[in-house]
Amino acid sequence: MPQPEAGDDRGLVRDSAARPGWVWWVCAGLVGVGAALFALSRRRELAEAYHLITRVRPLGVVVAAAFEALSVLCFAAVPRWLLRTGGVRWSLGRMTATTTAANAMAGALPGGAAFSAAWLLRYLSRRGAGQVLAVAVVVTAGVASALGLLLLLATGVLLAGPAGPDTVVRPVVTVLLVALVVVLTLLGLCGFAPVRRVLRRVGEAACRRSGWARRVETDLAGLAGQVRSVQPRLLPWLWPLAFALLNWTADAACLAAAMWALGVPVPWRGLLLAYALTQLAGSLRLTPGNLGIAEAALSALLVAYGLPTGQAIAATFLYRVVSFWALQPIGWTCWIALILENALRTRRGEPRIL
Repeated sequence: MPQPEAGDDRGLVRDSAARPGWVWWVCAGLVGVGAALFALSRRRELAEAYHLITRVRPLGVVVAAAFEALSVLCFAAVPRWLLRTGGVRWSLGRMTATTTAANAMAGALPGGAAFSAAWLLRYLSRRGAGQVLAVAVVVTAGVASALGLLLLLATGVLLAGPAGPDTVVRPVVTVLLVALVVVLTLLGLCGFAPVRRVLRRVGEAACRRSGWARRVETDLAGLAGQVRSVQPRLLPWLWPLAFALLNWTADAACLAAAMWALGVPVPWRGLLLAYALTQLAGSLRLTPGNLGIAEAALSALLVAYGLPTGQAIAATFLYRVVSFWALQPIGWTCWIALILENALRTRRGEPRIL
């Protein structure tokens, strides 16, 4: 396959939208078989979960939906802020519709994360951002989201104490935090000219040996030009991290509200840790929308923190209905609306976006 040229996003989109390999399908099949076996072996707990769901409090569902709506808005606020930093202004409504559509695509298709990223990159780049800024927005938003989840995970470890799976997680979180400090320290050292010269020599040596490294260097050079033209202060960069952290926190609050709606006691000490570990497990993307992965991981972790199995299954099911299944039709409706907008632009003789 021909490699993408600098300034052309078509090769990048093709590479990003690669189909899932046979390993993905095998893992997805194993997850499906495991879910079926679990359902057969836990019929009594599933019946208990069903009875809890039939007696759900409507007000609790409304509260859970409100927290999830806040999470969606905060998720969209991160790339919107980054676009504004690059000189491109989008309304929060348009960005929310775009990110919701991309998430629906990621959750419904096999290998949907790659297709979603490719579609989002193309849409941003052709809607005024340009390829360099679009790539920078997607990558930086992902980094902010990862940092936000890491902070939530660290908070969950502190709140959980020595109970449950914390004894295994604490060393892992410690290593991640140390790595974060090292990365931030290196970024700080980049302000000194001798360090920049050393990094430039290392980059040039890598570029001579790798075409991929040359493309990365080209994109980074363009991104550096964008940053120099904007020159934001350090303090405003805390905004995307704050939005990312609030996104995860509101989604965790949706889980707590789902428990309250079912009349299930909320394990406050282990809630954040169970939630954060579930999100880390879901990052493997072994199934569309992490189906089976998220449900099994969250239910098991809630049981580890003291919930009976039936209550844990019911809380997980209601949370997934609000945070995933309800957003799927909304996301695809947004996608259709964007497609229709593109068709109208074509009829008016304006350039196509998608």
